[in-house]
Amino acid sequence: MALLEVKDLEVYYGVICALKGISFEVNEGEIVTLIGANGAGKTTTMQSVVGLIPSKAGSVTFEGKDITKTPCHKIVHLGMTQVPEGRRVFQELSVYENLLMGAYSVKNSSSFKEDLERIYTQFPRLAERKNQIAGTLSGGEQQMLAMGRALMSHPKLLMLDEPSMGLSPLLVDQVFDIIKSINKDGTTVLLVEQNAGKSLAISDRAYVLENGKIVLSGTGEELMASEDVKKAYLGG
Repeated sequence: MALLEVKDLEVYYGVICALKGISFEVNEGEIVTLIGANGAGKTTTMQSVVGLIPSKAGSVTFEGKDITKTPCHKIVHLGMTQVPEGRRVFQELSVYENLLMGAYSVKNSSSFKEDLERIYTQFPRLAERKNQIAGTLSGGEQQMLAMGRALMSHPKLLMLDEPSMGLSPLLVDQVFDIIKSINKDGTTVLLVEQNAGKSLAISDRAYVLENGKIVLSGTGEELMASEDVKKAYLGG
């Protein structure tokens, strides 16, 4: 059974059909990537899965439970957390306070200190900046904070929307290393990325979105080798 299963999902913005019956799945322990050009429907897919945008048709199933109509704040409690495009940290709060907000859904409050140390170990820069106001951090530091905040909720599935956007090449490499590390530690990852080369290189499987439809799927290696993918997304 798939950890996440999306089936025949349709989403409209007014009369415009943004997602045209897409279906995909994410199995436990995988890194799965959705790639595609701007406007292909990647972010809409993410937001529909977590309940931020209602779907007109289709279903979303998580751990065998239909969550299609579940409010987004309840989805976090089920074990699914999203790091949105643009990071969206709480700008006026400190690094520590942002991480505290990430743990609001954790029932065992006694584990907070241990969880905090785990995040500080994984993201040493956050430990150095723990009392700094989040809005004054660099773009790369804010991305690390957004990821750390999400991990404080102990997600079974971590959803990352364009985590490398706006970062320098060095920081992009660092972010993808962190994603691999998070996955190795046992967290399943669903990734939306415009950097097709980097994302496919770390993915178990991937799907290509075009104009609200999935037009191609396969392992990361298979899509890296696809002539169509090379021409459209890898500069081949």
